[in-house]
Amino acid sequence: MKPKILDLFCGAGGATKGLQRAGFYVVGVDIKPQPHYCGDEFIQADALAVDLEGYDAYWASPPCQGYSISRSMQGTKGAEKLIPEVRQALIQTDKPFILENVPGAPLENAIELSGMSFGLKIIRRRWFELHGFDVWMLPSPRIVHNYRAEGYLPYHHGTSKKRGHLPNIWTLQRLKEAMGIDWMQIKELTQAIPPAYSEFLGKQLMKYLESLEVL
Repeated sequence: MKPKILDLFCGAGGATKGLQRAGFYVVGVDIKPQPHYCGDEFIQADALAVDLEGYDAYWASPPCQGYSISRSMQGTKGAEKLIPEVRQALIQTDKPFILENVPGAPLENAIELSGMSFGLKIIRRRWFELHGFDVWMLPSPRIVHNYRAEGYLPYHHGTSKKRGHLPNIWTLQRLKEAMGIDWMQIKELTQAIPPAYSEFLGKQLMKYLESLEVL
């Protein structure tokens, strides 16, 4: 039987897909309907109210807009800042978990991953706070001298009409290829992380869980 992990604030399942590839049975939770969710099960519920019993591990991606450096431009100054509350709830489970958010978020001893760490044509830096297990070696990011010339997509690509990046078929296809995602629509893509990030961390988490079974 596969270890069971709960993916809180799952969206359409960028993190979910990577956790599945790492070997987990993934249950996603989101307050909004997610018709394109790719996981094994989906629960539409408030992530802070869902039952946390019965899982081997947890992943949580609380809304990031309240921490993003672009929040003033995007009109998200009032976005919820849920990280401390989510952290406390997951600590109470006494199980390993991962918190994911944008650089600048109040994560503790966070590690950083980006598309450059996995050969993807998107930067999308993200921080990860790990509880209950460690990652001993991070993938080395590729050195990029000129992002535009080397075909990297900027973070906001396809999301801002003011900047002239209108969502279109070309943008959608480019984002899908850059992120390694083929099941999402444009808005879902701009809010997701590439599955490569969660697959890498999920494999480390899986090794930890397997070591507990041996002991």
